[in-house]
Amino acid sequence: MIFKNKNIKWVVFLMLLSLPVLAQQDPQYTQYMYNTAAINPAYAGSRGMLSINGIYRSQWVGLEGAPKTAQFSLNTPIGERGVGLGFSFYNEEIGPSIQNNLVVDYSYTIPFAGDDTKFSFGLKTGFQLLDVDYTKLLIYNPTEPVFQTNIDNRFQPVIGLGGMLHTDRWYVGVSVPNVLSTEHYSNNTISTASSRPHIFLTAGYVFNLSDTWQFKPAFLSRYVSGAPLGIDMSANFWYNQTLTLGAAYRLDAAVSALAGFQVTDQLMVGYAYDWDTTDLGRYNDGSHEIFLRWELFTRTRNKVSPRFF
Repeated sequence: MIFKNKNIKWVVFLMLLSLPVLAQQDPQYTQYMYNTAAINPAYAGSRGMLSINGIYRSQWVGLEGAPKTAQFSLNTPIGERGVGLGFSFYNEEIGPSIQNNLVVDYSYTIPFAGDDTKFSFGLKTGFQLLDVDYTKLLIYNPTEPVFQTNIDNRFQPVIGLGGMLHTDRWYVGVSVPNVLSTEHYSNNTISTASSRPHIFLTAGYVFNLSDTWQFKPAFLSRYVSGAPLGIDMSANFWYNQTLTLGAAYRLDAAVSALAGFQVTDQLMVGYAYDWDTTDLGRYNDGSHEIFLRWELFTRTRNKVSPRFF
């Protein structure tokens, strides 16, 4: 297989020619502590208000065909019975492929070991559509059957599960965003990529350092059969409930700088930059990620919860 641009091979070659070899196919976010609903349906409604979120990630800038991910989501509690509802749309472009996901999250929260601690469990349901345009590639052997016909809107169902134990100061969650295994780039006889269930473990804690400073370490681990264990660790400092500064480390992959600003009581904006620590880092200019959160109801600042996840 020959590629139109020499740079695209670094991404698409790994994606298309891995055959049964598996990678971590679910999207990764550096600001995962603000985007928990993307991986855990139990998060829906847990902030106690309508929360509208948008995130855009451009990975490996300068490398043609590298992943570009956009996600829009909202979640809210329903009534006073511990029910939460969420909605997410996700789009990712990698080389010749475009994947769109549309999912709905349902959650239910119950008291656990007292009024301050709660346990939430959730269900994620929806579907994904996959497009692959093989005309973006130059095929060395045009008789290869897998490349004869483009893939248009290939439908796959999505079913996910999650649980989260949390208070206003800490949380621990475990989730599987999609329990179904799927085969991609397949012509019913040849499969060139497989997607397996990913298991996520997340945790975070908020420490009060002073009247104006708070510290939040957070942790995310992802496991998928056939791929190395993924570990993300982050440390954020929150000043006067307005400015957030932090750093993160993705095991054997990247180091990151994070910043966030509470523009108003309703609007927060965040930014993260990743430096790639792998050999691929020689061929790209890092990754950029922008996050927005808008919450519908006005909050009095001196009554804001100490949590910022």
